Amino acid sequence: MPFLLLALGLAAVAAGALMPVVGAPIFAVVGGVVFSRWAKKRNGGEWLDLAKGPVLRLSIVLLGAQLSLGEVAKVGAGSLPVMLGTLAVCLGLAWLAGRWLGIPRDLRTLVGVGTGICGASAIAAVTPALKAKSSDVAYAISTIFFFNIAAVLVFPWLGHALGLGQQEFGLFAGTAVNDTSAVVAASASYGPIAAQHAVVVKLVRTLMIIPVVMVLGRGNKAPKPWFLLAFVFVAAVPVPKEIAASLHQLAMLCIAVALAAVGLSTDVAALRRAGARPLLLGLILWVAVSATSLLLQTYV
Repeated sequence: MPFLLLALGLAAVAAGALMPVVGAPIFAVVGGVVFSRWAKKRNGGEWLDLAKGPVLRLSIVLLGAQLSLGEVAKVGAGSLPVMLGTLAVCLGLAWLAGRWLGIPRDLRTLVGVGTGICGASAIAAVTPALKAKSSDVAYAISTIFFFNIAAVLVFPWLGHALGLGQQEFGLFAGTAVNDTSAVVAASASYGPIAAQHAVVVKLVRTLMIIPVVMVLGRGNKAPKPWFLLAFVFVAAVPVPKEIAASLHQLAMLCIAVALAAVGLSTDVAALRRAGARPLLLGLILWVAVSATSLLLQTYV
């Protein structure tokens, strides 16, 4: 089982490097789901728990190396209303629309957090706090992936149609697109200034993981959030670019291994029973976050 997890993780990272818009997380989950029936016949629960627990939390800590608190400060107070506003709208609407659609609490929370913060990384971070089922995690990541692709295709065209400047589009992409690879893909096609600003905004959004995980973990007996403190510590320590790049690759491998374990634990029948409603929720949240980002840039 450990060799299978590592193999799936390495394969997902390699595939993600070849197709960065898709990204390693979706390859890892899909690969795990493919082998899930085989995994159920093996007694590998302790290895899956290790990957979905400590390995997953280590990956979040390592992601802090991408952040510089100096860069966070440079983003400026002007972008904070947009980031906080889109997050508030997304989480509130996830709760309301999710209940209206009859989607279970954990699944609508995962889709909301993934859409409002940073895609698969945020879903991975809150999973231990929620003690979410693997089938819910797999469905949420698949939903986020679908709208990442849509954003890459639609947002540059929309930005030109609205006459957004480079920095305006960077803020739009950084607050309304989920995974970093999709943020880069959408903003780079708009221009170098847009790409640079979008990535910084996106990384600052990652910090929203901290309060969200702490709030979600209050009602559950979640592990102590040492990894959140470590995440902030790593972000605060100056890291040379070469080391930061290596740590990022290690983080991607840890995330891929953890999500491969999620895939291996997935109840495929439960995915079928969930139907199209979570995807509809993802569409509602995607449109709402995009519209909120544009409106707040215009009127705040």
